[in-house]
Amino acid sequence: MSGILYLIPNTLGECNLENVLPSVNLEITREIKHFIVEDVRTARRFLKKVDKEINIDELQFYTLNKHTSPEEISGFLSPLKNGANVGIISEAGCPAIADPGAEIVCIAQAENYKVVPLVGPSSILLALMASGFNGQSFAFVGYLPIQGNERIQTIKQLEKRAQYEKQSQLFIETPYRNMKMLEDILNTCQPKTKLCIACDITLETEYIKTKSIADWKKEKLPDLNKRPCIFLMY
Repeated sequence: MSGILYLIPNTLGECNLENVLPSVNLEITREIKHFIVEDVRTARRFLKKVDKEINIDELQFYTLNKHTSPEEISGFLSPLKNGANVGIISEAGCPAIADPGAEIVCIAQAENYKVVPLVGPSSILLALMASGFNGQSFAFVGYLPIQGNERIQTIKQLEKRAQYEKQSQLFIETPYRNMKMLEDILNTCQPKTKLCIACDITLETEYIKTKSIADWKKEKLPDLNKRPCIFLMY
C-alpha cells in the first residue's frame, strides 16, 4: 500500500503552534520520517516546536527550491512507493499556496498517490476574511513587477478589474519594499478605491485595516518595513 503525501501548514511567524494549528496536525507530523522542505534549518526548528522529543537525526529531508532539478523532484516521492508517508512543510502558511510545493503535489496527483491537506493558517484567506472585500470573486496575483512603469500599469489594471468585475485583488511584495509598494498604490489609485493592508497576520503585532485611498492619504501610514504583508484592492 502506498504512503500518503501530507501538506503540513506552518505558522506565519513566531507564535504558539497551539494558536493556529489543530492538535491532529501535530500527531500526524510526529509519525512522519520524510519531509520535503524549502530550508532544512527552519523545518528542523518547526519540528522541534511540534515535539521536543522528535529525533531530527532519524528524519530524511529533501530540499525543494529554485535550484532543485526536475530529476531530484521526481525522486522526492519515492518513499511513498514503499508505503512511507511524506510531509511537505512550507516556510510559512500552507504548502502549495504561493509556494513551490505545488510542483510536488502535481506529480503526486499524476502518479495517483493520496494527497491530504492539513488545516492551517493561510495569510491570503485570513487577509481576505478581514478585509470586508468580495470573498466570492477574488484573485491572488502574487508579486507585482519591480520596474516602476510596469508596476504602475499593473496596479491600474488591477484597480480596473476590481471596479468593473467586482473582484477583490490580492498581491504581495518583498517585505523590505512594502513601503515603496504602498507609496505606488496611493499615488496611482483613485480616491474611492478601497485598500486593505494586512501584515503580521496571527502574530501579536497583527495589523489589518481597510480604508479608501483618500482616507489612507489623510492617515499616518503604518510602518510595514520588513513585515510580511498582503495588499488587497477593491
